[in-house]
Amino acid sequence: MSYTLHPLKKQRLQRSELAVPGSNPSMIEKAAESDVDYIFLDLEDAVAPPEKVQARKNIIEALNDIDWKAKGKTMSIRINGLDTHYMYRDVVDIVEQAGQHLDTILVPKVGVPADLYTVETMVSQIEEAMGFTHQIGIEALIETALGMANVEAIAAAPGRLEAMHFGVADYAASNRARTVVIGGLNPDYPGDQWHFALSRMTVACRAYGLRAIDGPFGDFSDPDGYILSAKRAAALGIEGKWAIHPSQIAMANDVFSPPEAEVTRARRVIKELRKAEAAGKGAASLDGKMIDAASERMANNVLTVADAIAAKNS
Repeated sequence: MSYTLHPLKKQRLQRSELAVPGSNPSMIEKAAESDVDYIFLDLEDAVAPPEKVQARKNIIEALNDIDWKAKGKTMSIRINGLDTHYMYRDVVDIVEQAGQHLDTILVPKVGVPADLYTVETMVSQIEEAMGFTHQIGIEALIETALGMANVEAIAAAPGRLEAMHFGVADYAASNRARTVVIGGLNPDYPGDQWHFALSRMTVACRAYGLRAIDGPFGDFSDPDGYILSAKRAAALGIEGKWAIHPSQIAMANDVFSPPEAEVTRARRVIKELRKAEAAGKGAASLDGKMIDAASERMANNVLTVADAIAAKNS
């Protein structure tokens, strides 16, 4: 193991993340009653320019009026891009007026580390001025060729960054990729055309202690396609996926929850290794297979998620 280690910055249960337009108060209210782990109230792509100001007001009201913590929800907002004139008011108005109820801010189209520095500087000043007792985290949406080209540098940037999300739609547009549906697979490509991007982002996240989250699957009338997309992401080490429709929440929760048999085996791995350790051995066998310190690290990954799910449901 390298002497340079970057432990996980912040553990959060993020199996499912519901995208909710800030311009639609009724959808925000329904989201509060859903089984989703994480919600981002959107100010960017889902909100038309004439609705931006009202969307901010709706989000401030919702953050202040609904007891999100009691409902087991982690709350985020997706601000507008740094290349717009909407972004600064998104940060200032919402953090000043409702920041005490905000867990993270999702920054879209992050291209270079300085993009995050800009947002973090604003948030830090507002927190200090308002006397907040908690620190709002930042999450980066990697959805451009520039962002992917700099993904390791972005992940390594010091500060509040907790997670990266893969924004497949804008990423496809940025690369001029041919797609048939947001997050779907082009049949002309021999395999998963998003594999490289997802894998590269995930490696950057794990190297620097960040959570890795997959983005949207646009065809909410295709549950099988959503599940397959989520399973491919989970196989790479990603721990959650967006839901752009409430019907996708249960599917994400299921795919990114460790099966009971996997949890049971993880506990057995830990138990057998403790027994081997007591006997002065560095490895052991379980069900005819060798297990060692690496097995313990994998088992602990499973148990961390299982314990977080149990805590949420208790």
